[in-house]
Amino acid sequence: MKSKLYVVGIGPGDSRYLTGEAAQALEEAELIVGYNIYVNILCEQKSYPGKEFYSTGMGDEVDRCRYAVEQAEKGRTVAVICSGDAGVYGMASLVLSLAEKHNKVDITIVPGITAALSGAALLGAPIGNDFAVISLSTALTPWERIEKRLEGAAGADLAIVLYNPMSRHRPDTLSRACAIISEHTGDDRVAGYVRNIGRSGEEHSLTTVGELKNAKLDMFTTVFIGSSDTNVINGKMITGRKYEVEQDTGICRDDRR
Repeated sequence: MKSKLYVVGIGPGDSRYLTGEAAQALEEAELIVGYNIYVNILCEQKSYPGKEFYSTGMGDEVDRCRYAVEQAEKGRTVAVICSGDAGVYGMASLVLSLAEKHNKVDITIVPGITAALSGAALLGAPIGNDFAVISLSTALTPWERIEKRLEGAAGADLAIVLYNPMSRHRPDTLSRACAIISEHTGDDRVAGYVRNIGRSGEEHSLTTVGELKNAKLDMFTTVFIGSSDTNVINGKMITGRKYEVEQDTGICRDDRR
């Protein structure tokens, strides 16, 4: 019988964002492995007493996931936790790669609510139509490649979600990204950001691409930039699908044909 290894997306961190499948996987796990900030979030909630936790810092992802695979191969039920979704800038791909030759380990990827979704809900409906998700972190992707992705998404008039917009080591990446995007959208394009989604200090704001160039954000912020179909209605950022709304009757017809 194969041992069990879960790779679990825990959402923003608050238990209200945890899916039923994710909660069950964490209950089953003997050992929970993760980045120290995410492990601390679970420990602070005191939701999993009696569990063994193993955490490491930023940059130790390979060693952390290798440890999880090795412990699972020994017959333990292990859960590797990821903020948001396990497959969206999470550990799913790394764990699957490291476990390539570990045939005794049964790996289950448990999806979670990624920041593009939880953040969008706070702003309104900014990704109600086609959109692109791009990380501005240069830790694993060279800036030249990120620039091409920004050019492509902005040039295609997609709504854009930016993860990891800036950090102490990358104070200018957001302003550089906005400069690229504004060549296609102009500075007045509707934008917004959400910080500390589902955690203490949560805040969100509507703004524009031009104003974002000088914004002081951080790694715990997710940025949303609208398409040409994005508007602000009653304080909410909305990217529509061109529904034909008949105001008098409340009946609407969408654009699917």
